[in-house]
Amino acid sequence: MIPIQNLYYMLAYAFRVLHERRYQGFVSEPFPNAGELLAAILIREVSGQLKQGMGRDYLSRSEPLSAVRGKLDLSASLKDQTLLRRQLVCTYDDFSVNTCLNQVLKTTLCTLLRSDLSAPRKKEVRRLLLYFGEVDTQDPRTISWHFHYHRGNQRYQLLMFVCRLILNGLLQAAGEGSRQLDYCDEQSMSRLYEKFLLSYYRRHFPQLNARAAQIFWQLEDGMRDMLPVMRSDITLSHGNRVLIIDAKYYAHTTQVYYDIHTIHSHNLYQIFTYVKNKAAAHSTPESVSGLLLYARTDDAIQPNGTYQMSGNKISVRTLDLNAPFSDIALQLDGIAVEHFGATLAKFRIN
Repeated sequence: MIPIQNLYYMLAYAFRVLHERRYQGFVSEPFPNAGELLAAILIREVSGQLKQGMGRDYLSRSEPLSAVRGKLDLSASLKDQTLLRRQLVCTYDDFSVNTCLNQVLKTTLCTLLRSDLSAPRKKEVRRLLLYFGEVDTQDPRTISWHFHYHRGNQRYQLLMFVCRLILNGLLQAAGEGSRQLDYCDEQSMSRLYEKFLLSYYRRHFPQLNARAAQIFWQLEDGMRDMLPVMRSDITLSHGNRVLIIDAKYYAHTTQVYYDIHTIHSHNLYQIFTYVKNKAAAHSTPESVSGLLLYARTDDAIQPNGTYQMSGNKISVRTLDLNAPFSDIALQLDGIAVEHFGATLAKFRIN
């Protein structure tokens, strides 16, 4: 179980908005569980969004009207016999707050009211719901989390991510007969783990040019039909050295077969493919390395090793997210120093 404070730090790295002054007290506040922290962030962020104005968008509507608006739908008018009521079916765009993003927000707030959230925060949730009278709700199990963000709704990224953590965590808890969100689902935490690692290296080691870079297949005949896109979680590069990090967040860091623990085979195949294709396109192929970085679990056996594979170094490590955050930072700094040299630590930005 990740300490609540570390969960907040991970979110703060992934979403810079949490560094604003109005969130400063969250670091020291003794939240009893992850649900209380996520609910507090959601309440604070929704309140800020309401002050700026709820996001709106043009939504297509079709209904019988007494006065023409937008585009006439004569076939629908004849089918529904609206002419008998002196109406015509019109299709028009309505600039509405009833957007998909706001629907997810309302759905999450309503779900929190049915959870074991503390009474003061439930009171705040009820207050916020007063502003969502024109917004519909969705079935939490059918929400599609692939949203398009632009300048107008950029602040909704954090809101949607927190909603996803809350709803998926509560759905898991409901399946086990509980209404308390004291953990988050593995898929959402895996995404947060990736974003945290990438943001950490971008902030503290800008000279490493950290990015989620695409790796291109090195093909002899140029045939790329049906080949999947390869995109690393984190690629660090400095000079001629490259480190490709594949972040993994699992309940178990090894696979077990007849009491023998081994690295997850598909993870190893994936990082090997990334490294060899990147090395084939690099001026000095041997300077490309790979790292499988697992979030440490409570398992007795944890993967830890370095292998030389066809001229390239591939390492497997675990990151202890249960440690004090200062120790987590030391672990991540150590990875950068190990692969790019000790002088790099002198240029770390706090």
